[in-house]
Amino acid sequence: MNSITILIVDDHTLIRETWSFILNADSRFNVIAACGSGEEAVELAKQFRPHIVLMDINLPGINGIEATALIRKYAPGTKIVAISLHTQPAFVQKIMQNGASGYVTKNSGRQEMVKAIEEIFFGKKYICNNIKEIIAEQMMFNDGQQKGIHSLTTREIEIISLIKKGDTSKEIAASLYLSTKTVEVHRYNILKKLKLKNSVSLVEYVNKNV
Repeated sequence: MNSITILIVDDHTLIRETWSFILNADSRFNVIAACGSGEEAVELAKQFRPHIVLMDINLPGINGIEATALIRKYAPGTKIVAISLHTQPAFVQKIMQNGASGYVTKNSGRQEMVKAIEEIFFGKKYICNNIKEIIAEQMMFNDGQQKGIHSLTTREIEIISLIKKGDTSKEIAASLYLSTKTVEVHRYNILKKLKLKNSVSLVEYVNKNV
């Protein structure tokens, strides 16, 4: 069998270089390109038509969820594995609805990432053990909040992830190339959907549930 060709998408150079080193050391894989933005990912996928894209979610400009949908549109033979720090199942749901075939957290080990790539290459879906455990716990101890966060849009989920990091609305706006007013509108909509009273309760909710 020829090597599985891979495109790596992450906005951290060290992570791209580390993944490239690990995967190229295995004869089963061939990293043919790497980039740090969603826009670049779409263009490289169109050009090289890799078998697999390892896609981070938090990217400047077009985020990983949006880039996944575009890659599936313009390079339908390419399959996407989302690799992210986020362990909230809402992120998994959003990116897989947009065409990803699998999800692996950055807490997963090398063997699990390799397993995800191979299974998805052969037409299967893959969700890492970490996420499976969280989903199982939520199913057993569902307190009604899961429905609320699942109602959020891709952009609202992305803003929540930045709130968790402690970013202000101004900092979030700069990261996502939005106006501060637009971010404030998103924050208002998030409060309404999650039935929270103010920004303090939103921060508490994010720290507890995301």
